[in-house]
Parts: sequence; structure tokens; C-alpha cells
Amino acid sequence: MADRRVVSGQQMSDSSSTSPSSPSHSIDSSNSSLDNVPGSAPRMSVSHHDGAGVPVRDEVPLLLGEKIEAVYQDIAFLCPFSSTGTGPIRGTLTITNYRLYFRPHQRDNPVILDIPLGFVSRVEKVGGARTPGDNYGLEIFCKDIRNLRFALSKVDGHPRKDIFESLTVNAFPLSHSGELFAYTYREQYPGNGWSVYDQTEELKRLGLPNESWAISRANEKYQLCDTYPAVVGVPAMISSEELVEVAKFRSKGRIPVLSWLHPDSLASITRCSQPLVGVAGRRCREDERLVQNIMDANAQSHRIYIYDARPKVNAVANMAKGGGYESEDSYQNAEFVFLDIHN
Repeated sequence: MADRRVVSGQQMSDSSSTSPSSPSHSIDSSNSSLDNVPGSAPRMSVSHHDGAGVPVRDEVPLLLGEKIEAVYQDIAFLCPFSSTGTGPIRGTLTITNYRLYFRPHQRDNPVILDIPLGFVSRVEKVGGARTPGDNYGLEIFCKDIRNLRFALSKVDGHPRKDIFESLTVNAFPLSHSGELFAYTYREQYPGNGWSVYDQTEELKRLGLPNESWAISRANEKYQLCDTYPAVVGVPAMISSEELVEVAKFRSKGRIPVLSWLHPDSLASITRCSQPLVGVAGRRCREDERLVQNIMDANAQSHRIYIYDARPKVNAVANMAKGGGYESEDSYQNAEFVFLDIHN
């Protein structure tokens, strides 16, 4: 955000065998009789042939809640990295509600495509009914700059319309009255996500409380700042009453609070929002005292460096809206630096 600032105390599924012209029925991973071990992705067996008519079964990795929507046999992938003269790579194309999975017939060093459909930017049809050779098929444009080209055979009855619709419906579910896979995903987590980060434990890891810094619960009910944690690190010499006054002087109540503390030198990094000085040059004695206490918390430091991420012209313009920046005349031993980072 433009008004965020840094203050430093010291510089520094099984499908039956399908023909090329018909996709398999939708298969849900939860119905699979294959191994479904917690913590590992279930796998679904898909029947196809190896290009010579020999039946083969491959396993498609599935996430919890992922289901196979369609399987298309003997599809040709035009791989841009294939050796000259090798021709297209033929295999089985599987479309789920989450990914595109292509498994070639060749068993040695197969080129497997496993691409989340969220990567897909658009799908286009290539060629028409009378287009010869490999110029009839589909091209898939991905957001990671990959382009996937699949050649289809009109003679073998490849249903380009069905493949196109299956891809677009599952790649862009919100445009087809569907829902994003994120709301279908059923992965179970063993722990409580809300306890992954504990602000009190983090402050203790930094060495608080100590003679210079304290763990304050002045924002326990988010009455000072609703975008700050309930527990914050502040200089030990500042009182909760003074913090209330400082919150009134800082944009959105974002008072200077501890972000990092060096274990040896006690140099600190604290963060806050811009002060509400306005064009009248308002002052807040409690805020000035808090900044001074931050500097005093490091006995080795005799100056405090205030870094404002904005260009100075933006900070000056904000004064007309009631904001602004600290004056070096009001904040003793402070050196102000604009980092000139534009929005």
C-alpha cells in the first residue's frame, strides 16, 4: 500500500474401453476401488490401446474431488520438441474437472502432459472439414506461454466438437454455470489452519518481552486497528493510553509496531502508516514519544531512520487529504528518506 512505511532503529476411476469417437462417462475418484491412501493422490485406471490394438491400462493421478469427464483415444500431439521426421505423438487424452492429461502409446521415455486447466487461456479450433493432414485439430493456449497442438482425424471420427466443449467447460467453469475446482477439492488437513501462525509465539521468538520491548494487548479487541493482530510488539516504556492517542494520529490506526528485532544489536524494524499531519502540520506528542522510545530501545543507536516508500511528491499531495509525513523538526534525531516507489 502507498501509506505503509518502515521505521528502523539503526540503519541497515475405471472406464470401459472406448472408441475414438466417444468419450467415457464421468468417473469420480471417490468411486475408485484402487488405492486411496490418505495424503496421497488416488489414481484411476483408464483403458486404451497401444496404437497396435493391444489393450493397455494406465493410471491417471486424481486429487480428492477430481473426476474424469472424458477420455479420447488415439489423439495425436504435435510436440514442438520431437526429432525431425518422428511425426506426431499418438496417445490417450484424458480430461478431468481439474486437468488435461495426455499419455502417449510409447512406453520408453513418454512425453506426458499433465496440465491444470487453470493454466488454459483459450482453446481454438484449427482447420476445417476439408483441411488436409495435421492441420485439422485443436490448439490450446496456456497462460505460461505454452501452446499445445493436437491433430485429429476426420477418418477415425474424432469428435472435435466434443473435445472442444469438454475442454472449455472444464477450463472456464464460471462461464458455463459451473464452479471452480477449488470449491470441489476435498483435501483434509490434520491441523487447525488458524493456529499455523501465532503472533505471541512469533514475538517471543524475537526475544520479547525484554527490558526494551513489551508484548501489548492494547489491540486485543481490534479497537485500535482492525487490520493489525490482537497482540503487537511495542516499546516497554509506552502505555496503552498513549497508544490510543497514537492510533488517532496514524492513518487507519496503524501505529508503529515491531516487525523484526536483531538478537544481538537490538536494531529493529517497525512498520506503520502515514501520520495525519495535514496542511496545518498537526503534531502528536504521544506519537513523537513512541518514535523516540523505538530509538531508545537500541542503546547503540543515536539516530532513527524513517523510510517512506512513496515518492515525496505523493506524500506532499497526501497532506491535502489530511495525511503527509513526519517532520524532522518534530521528531528529534530522525532522518527521513523517500524510497520513490510508485503505486
